[in-house]
Amino acid sequence: MDISPLTLVGQAGTFLVLVLVTMKYVWPPLTQAMEERRQKIAEGLAQSDEAEQALVKAQAEAEQVLREARARSSEIIEQAGQRGNEIVEQAKQDALAERDRQVQAAEADIKLATNQAREALREKLAELTVAGASKVLGEELDADRHRTMLDRMASEL
Repeated sequence: MDISPLTLVGQAGTFLVLVLVTMKYVWPPLTQAMEERRQKIAEGLAQSDEAEQALVKAQAEAEQVLREARARSSEIIEQAGQRGNEIVEQAKQDALAERDRQVQAAEADIKLATNQAREALREKLAELTVAGASKVLGEELDADRHRTMLDRMASEL
C-alpha cells in the first residue's frame, strides 16, 4: 500500500483543524464544567467538615444538657425526699400533740368523774350515818339539823 504525501498532508491538516476546533469550541466548556465540578466537590467537602464539626458540637451540648438534667432531677428527688421526711416528722409531732391533748382531756374527765363519785358517796354515807344515828337514838332529827349534820360530815370526809 502506498501512502501518498498529499494524503498525509491532508490528514495532518484535517487533524490540525480538528484539534483547533476542539481547542476553540469543545475544550473550554469541558474545562469549565470540570472546574465547576471541582468547586462543587470542594464546597461539598467543606460543608461536610462543617456539618461534622456542628454534629460534634451538638453532641457535646446534648451531653451537657443531659448532665444538667440528671443533676437537676437528682436535686428534685433529694428535695422531695427531704420534704417527705419533714411531712412525716410533722405528722408524728401532730399525732403526739393530739395524743397528749386526748390524754389530758381523758384525765380531766376521770378526775371530774372521780370527784362526782366521791361527792355522791359522801352524800350517801352522810345519809346512811344520819339514818343509823336516828335509829340508834330512836328519834328523827329535824330537817335543818339533818342538813347541817350532813354538810359537816361531808366536809370532814
